[in-house]
Amino acid sequence: MRRLWATAPQVSPILALALAASLFFGARAALYWIDASRVEREQPVAAWMTPRYIAQSWRVPPGVIIEALGAQRSPERPIKLRQLADPRGVQVEEVIAAAEAAIAEFHAENSSGGRIRGND
Repeated sequence: MRRLWATAPQVSPILALALAASLFFGARAALYWIDASRVEREQPVAAWMTPRYIAQSWRVPPGVIIEALGAQRSPERPIKLRQLADPRGVQVEEVIAAAEAAIAEFHAENSSGGRIRGND
């Protein structure tokens, strides 16, 4: 360490600071990804959500939500609930209510604590 300091006294503190920042931000990222399973479980259904996001959040098979909303799977990009409501001429609240009803029905039929059968 002394040799490094003696060789480059101006750069050594910068190197130490960069290493400390790398450790700090690396640890934050690791802690976030370790706890990624908690990400947005059972969030209230909102207009910005996609059917697949709702299915993941509420632990429902995507087909249940997609079928309840009459949505088409788009290979190009995900479609949001707001985008489903606009062309139909209905309020977003109606689409949200349909998604919530599908979730409730699925969980009532599969009362295993909200888990999808076969994914234990």
